Parts: sequence; structure tokens; C-alpha cells
Amino acid sequence: MHTRKSLAQDLRRLGLEAGQIVMLHASVRAVGPVIGGLDEIHLAVADAVGASGTVMMFVGCQEGFDDVGRGLLSPEEEAAILAHQPAFDFQHSRAARAFGTLAELFRSYPGTICSRGICGRMAVRGCRADWLIADQPWNYGLGRGSPLDKLCQAGGKVLLIGSDRDEVTLLHYAEHIAPFADKRVARYKVPVLREGKRTWLDCEEFDTSGKGVHPNWPPKAFASIVDDFISKSGGIPNCSVGRVGLAESVLIDAQGLVSHALPIMIAWARDASLGERAP
Repeated sequence: MHTRKSLAQDLRRLGLEAGQIVMLHASVRAVGPVIGGLDEIHLAVADAVGASGTVMMFVGCQEGFDDVGRGLLSPEEEAAILAHQPAFDFQHSRAARAFGTLAELFRSYPGTICSRGICGRMAVRGCRADWLIADQPWNYGLGRGSPLDKLCQAGGKVLLIGSDRDEVTLLHYAEHIAPFADKRVARYKVPVLREGKRTWLDCEEFDTSGKGVHPNWPPKAFASIVDDFISKSGGIPNCSVGRVGLAESVLIDAQGLVSHALPIMIAWARDASLGERAP
């Protein structure tokens, strides 16, 4: 069995250092049994970066809050949501179930704060938490000015603990800023409180759904980019691979991954055959 201390030691061996800003993706099953419960996993990450460091997770929202207008629901389903969905509480509304158990445990842990954009809603705790989530754009909240943008600016890391490499949220930032045409745009409505009343606000982003932001995107596009980056990296500080608990884990330089992804995405957008072959 693992402990908070042993997991923090694994993380330091992987290359996580005091003072770093790190975006965490984790599979609690992959880690294995942890004495003290699952919160010990994100607490071990916080221990590894120390009081001067910061931990961030993408938490999104549960069903209904950003579904109206996407074309995924029937008119009757949308009408029911418009009539009954409560206003979204940026700090306290639950994390998206699809993002795993740890996202909600981290969001609800004392001291964690959440960004005020439903597009790209992040939960953050640590020294630079306020800076990371300040002034997140309402529209295109995964692009310029987002916590992901700031993660790159600050020399931050992406930490994958046994998680699916196709779920690396940072690559949505690359999609947002990459200069190619024909990006799919998602438009939807979000219920928020305005002067004590529930109000539905319009929101839009480049499409982050499974179909991909561009028609040329291959299956498992993000995983292919991450795998290619890992295979071509020369180790710390760009990328390091090891185990945290039982989980195969990777620590990735955020800006390095984005810089690697941009030309690949641009090439895919220009030629569908490139997308079929992946990097």
C-alpha cells in the first residue's frame, strides 16, 4: 500500500520540484491502494511542490449547465433544462463526472478555489492560485488569458498519473491559439445568477468535444501528440517518465508540449492524410 509520503517521494523522483505550478491528471485506480484515502494523492502532489507551489485540475461542470444549444439534446430535453436547471455556482458546483473521482475531491478540498469561466473551469490551490484564475475570459476560456495560458507563461508542468494521454486538457489551449482555419465552434447557454435572478448567458468556445476541433483530426489526436512528444524529448526538464504508486506517470513541460503540438495541428488542418497518419 502507498502513503502520502511515499507518493510525494515518487513525484520528486519523477522531477516535480518545490515552487512549480503543475496541472494534474490522475487515475486513482492506477495508483493503487493509498493509506488514508484518495485525497492523499492530490495532497502528495501539493507536498512535492511545497508551500511556494501550486496545483491545478480541470473540473468542468456536470450535465445541463453547458448543454443547451449544442445540438446534442432534443427540444424537449432542452426545454426541461431551461425551465429547471439551477444557476451555476462556480465555486461549489460539482466537477464533471467524466473527469474522474480525484477532480471532485480536489475541487471540494478546503483551500481550493475555482475559476469563474464555465468554459475551461479550473480548480486551483496554492501560492499562485489567485493569479492563475484571475480574468479568465468568458468566451474561449481555454485560450489566451486562460489558466492554461498562464501555466505556460510560468514554466508550469503537466502531470499525468496513470491517466489517459488523450485527455491532456492543455492541448485544447494549443487548438485555441493555433493559426489554422475551419475550427469547429461550440455555442451554448449557461445559467448564472445576476442580481439574484437566474439568467441564461451565451457562451462559445472552439469545440472541445470528442469529434475534434477540426474535421481532419485523427482518432486519439491528443494521445498521438503526447506520445510523439515523449518519444522525442530528452528528459527533464522537457519530459520524464516513471511510476507514482503503481501508476505509469509522466511529467511534461507545458510550453514544450504546446510548442510541439502547434506545427502538428497546423499540418493536420492543411492535409487530412497527415491527420490519418498522426505525427
